Amino acid sequence: MKKLFFPLAFMSVFAFSQNQTRTPQIPSTPPIIKDEKPALTIPFNPDSFIVTEHITTIKGQKVPFQATTGTMPVWDEEGKAIAGLFYTYYERTDIKDKASRPLVISFNGGPGSASVWMHIAYTGPHLLNIDDEGYPVQPYGIKENPYSILDVADIVFVNPVNTGFSRPTSKDVPTSKFFGVNADIKYLADWIGTFVTRSNRWASPKYLIGESYGTNRVSGLALQLQTAQWMYFNGVILVSPTTLGIERGAASGAALKLPYFAATAWYHKMLSPDLQNKDLTEMLPEVENFTINELLPAISRGGFLEESKRKEIAAKMSRYSGLSEKVILQNNLDIPLDFFWKELLRDKGYTVGRLDSRYRGIDKKDAGEKPDFNSELTSWLHSFTPAINIYVRNELNYKTDLKYYMFGPVSPWDRTGDNTGENLRAAMAQNPYLHVMVQSGYFDGACDYFNAKYNMWQMDPSGKLKDRMSWKGYRSGHMMYLRREDLATGNEDIRQFIKQSLPKQGQPAKY
Repeated sequence: MKKLFFPLAFMSVFAFSQNQTRTPQIPSTPPIIKDEKPALTIPFNPDSFIVTEHITTIKGQKVPFQATTGTMPVWDEEGKAIAGLFYTYYERTDIKDKASRPLVISFNGGPGSASVWMHIAYTGPHLLNIDDEGYPVQPYGIKENPYSILDVADIVFVNPVNTGFSRPTSKDVPTSKFFGVNADIKYLADWIGTFVTRSNRWASPKYLIGESYGTNRVSGLALQLQTAQWMYFNGVILVSPTTLGIERGAASGAALKLPYFAATAWYHKMLSPDLQNKDLTEMLPEVENFTINELLPAISRGGFLEESKRKEIAAKMSRYSGLSEKVILQNNLDIPLDFFWKELLRDKGYTVGRLDSRYRGIDKKDAGEKPDFNSELTSWLHSFTPAINIYVRNELNYKTDLKYYMFGPVSPWDRTGDNTGENLRAAMAQNPYLHVMVQSGYFDGACDYFNAKYNMWQMDPSGKLKDRMSWKGYRSGHMMYLRREDLATGNEDIRQFIKQSLPKQGQPAKY
């Protein structure tokens, strides 16, 4: 069953266009005739939706659900619609008590990235067609997601302005209202307020989940929603988090990359036999301890580090990274990420991926300081782009001629004033119900797993919040869920996080 809704404003425009009784006005001077056709534009309605009914199987259980797909306005201070955000809202239909039913609000990152990634590859009720390691296969399409969290929570996937089918209502709307760390947080908090009100979910336990730059977004939203919308959340899930505005010094920025280098070198079998023969999670603690206890202090001493100590540190770095001592010394113990992706498999004729270093690429020439392209991202666009266009139009019945922006135009992006890590800490301090879970892929070179741990250490220097913070690691990259084993584990971790962060009946929010 499909229900289509258009707001009154749209119908008024339609009615006016049917008026055939107007008296033509005779101009006082002859009109200038131009031999040209008027430009056609693709219509954009910032406030409409369509509802479709579905059923899927999750963990062996039949789950009926309703999908609401459409746009909802962003209102300015004067009550004028300045944009329409494209969203998909999945609501389980055999649950009567919405007051106790959790709601998950999901964002991806970029900035400028659509919500496609987690929507059709992680938590949503359908998956794109890929193999068990995440590589594209044909024919393109969609299948059921047997691991979706829809059995325990309803989910809304939100596309910020100029991602997916989301657009400003006019080219005259200043982009400064949308394209910046704090502008993004402000208007999205307002939009969430509208969504929660329209969908009657104020009573529900609520969760935010963000991936990559989306972790900045949801970390800032946790506090903004409390202070500006008076809306309190039970949990925030950070998938492949950025640095969240938490400053790194030159020494820490250089040192913290090494555990990621070690994980990638282990995957490609570039380590010495004594390390290679260990399991990944058995090997990495040794590298992490060296990073904090030896490498960080050594790099902090810069050019005043004794030569013998410098060579000792370089030898250990070589052992853990798969790179030569010579190359490490040439870079003053600070290996650029681009160079690592180019150098690790240079002698074998391959590069490794940035967002997922399991992926290999082929460059025009083996020489150089960085790869020609991101091998993992081209692979993902290969499989995701057809799938989301097929799914939205054919399964969800949302029809439009607009281009679905996988990555949309959001430049320039104002990155000043990024205090999102501190925002999340403050939100946790102010809300005893609020819990945080971090999910990281060991082979993610853009938002690496050890920096994600470092975030948690620095975000809560008092240690008073650590009992409400947890970290999970997975044997894949930035989108760890593309590997089927991690898809199952990651969703189960979210499922358990939701269950464990729900307060017991009658439990007050107090210290």
